[in-house]
Amino acid sequence: MTAIAILLLAAGASSRMRGRDKLMEDVEGQPLLTLMCRRAALTGLPVYVTLPSTAHPRAAAACGAIRVPVPDAAEGMAASIRAGTAALPEGIQAVMILPADMPEIETRDLRHIAAQFHGQDSPILRAAAEDGTPGHPVLFPQRCFAGLKSLKGDLGARRILKTEEVQSITLPGSHAVTDLDTPEDWAAWRNR
Repeated sequence: MTAIAILLLAAGASSRMRGRDKLMEDVEGQPLLTLMCRRAALTGLPVYVTLPSTAHPRAAAACGAIRVPVPDAAEGMAASIRAGTAALPEGIQAVMILPADMPEIETRDLRHIAAQFHGQDSPILRAAAEDGTPGHPVLFPQRCFAGLKSLKGDLGARRILKTEEVQSITLPGSHAVTDLDTPEDWAAWRNR
């Protein structure tokens, strides 16, 4: 398979969880972050995870992933994307970025998106729900790395998505759009 890395964004503050850490919530008998790192590792691709620091409690849950500290994580998602992209070694041709709080993303979803990448002329590949709603993960070819390393603020990579060709890749159900940010989100998801 082409040299693709997976970048899990896990440096956020979980500010809407009212004191709980969404990435340490129990899913299938383990912290969500551990589960997401394992699912990513099962693709056979290298996995990187951004963290507020290597001393943060999440670091121990980031099993099998290369930990990338983000000292300026309070800035928002751009800081994580910048740090994670900068940590990638030479030879990586694309990075698949996803927030780590998406418990419905499965190993097969990650493999499906990776299989659609066809080298440097490939468009950006963006996962979508069955209803067409765009979501995550998003796979960026290497030509986007300079832009990813210069992002600012908490808007993620929207600026790059507006200037590049983007191909939508449908994932089952709502896999691409289920992210859990509040205790209410978690309760509703667990009740389904």
